[in-house]
Amino acid sequence: MLTLSKKILVAIDGSPQSDKAAEEAIRLAAQSGTKLRSQVFAVLVLPSLKPPSFTDFFPSKPPTEEPDWQEKRDRLFYVVEKSAGEAGVTFESLVLYGDPAEELIHFAKEKGCDVIVIGSSGKGKVKRTVLGSVSTKVALQAQCSVYIVR
Repeated sequence: MLTLSKKILVAIDGSPQSDKAAEEAIRLAAQSGTKLRSQVFAVLVLPSLKPPSFTDFFPSKPPTEEPDWQEKRDRLFYVVEKSAGEAGVTFESLVLYGDPAEELIHFAKEKGCDVIVIGSSGKGKVKRTVLGSVSTKVALQAQCSVYIVR
């Protein structure tokens, strides 16, 4: 593997597969060494909020504005923060809204990422066929390399 600086996007969702993906993304970034620092983006994609309708007297707030958001955020990004701290890798954590696959692909294209690291879905064959899989959609549609971690 070449040890050049890379832009690495890791998808975070709080699942065990996402935690493995975060550890792997940090490991990849750490391989570039101290001279050629890789840039890691840890991205959590939350579902889009429905626009308030006429009947909504109190529209729902985005999850990032809820009182317990910081605690949830800390839990979701814990593994990537811990792994990055131990490896001496800097990273940027972001929260986006929308369809996870679309947002990850768009963000990777926008930032010029070299690789997307994502956990496998862990869904059964029937659920994956009916609902689809974020990792499958990303692998098929992304313009950069996709590393699916199991």
